[in-house]
Amino acid sequence: MKKYTYSAKQSDNNDNWYVVDAEGAVLGRLATSIASRLRGKHNPLYTPHTDMGDSIIVVNADKVILTGKKWDQKCYYRHSGYIGGLRTTTAKELLEKKPEDIIRFAVKGMLPKNRLGRKLFKKLKVYAGDKHPHKAQQPEILELKEKRS
Repeated sequence: MKKYTYSAKQSDNNDNWYVVDAEGAVLGRLATSIASRLRGKHNPLYTPHTDMGDSIIVVNADKVILTGKKWDQKCYYRHSGYIGGLRTTTAKELLEKKPEDIIRFAVKGMLPKNRLGRKLFKKLKVYAGDKHPHKAQQPEILELKEKRS
């Protein structure tokens, strides 16, 4: 009898929707659990080259926690392409302007840097407040253990 390793296909994925509340959660721990869910590593049919993950909605992104002095010391960089065009933004400034981007940048850095990673990243929806427009998908609440009180 021949034995083989089962390789999951895209049609095997039941794309579930989950809501994650980021209030009181530490950024790095939150981002790792979200990236793992997006990738599908919780699924017994996990296959590295296939999208087996779920869609994640993150609410209360403006209430995420950074430990230590990271609010002032953590910098986000972007470059305009011109000489001397490097621009830096601290985490505190980014929280005031675009609080959703703090979680987006953290999760995007934990996903693969290829076509699959870009596809997985589109399944992440982040909102600053506690409202989201995805009621039609009937998302379930996903409780994470890494919460600070």
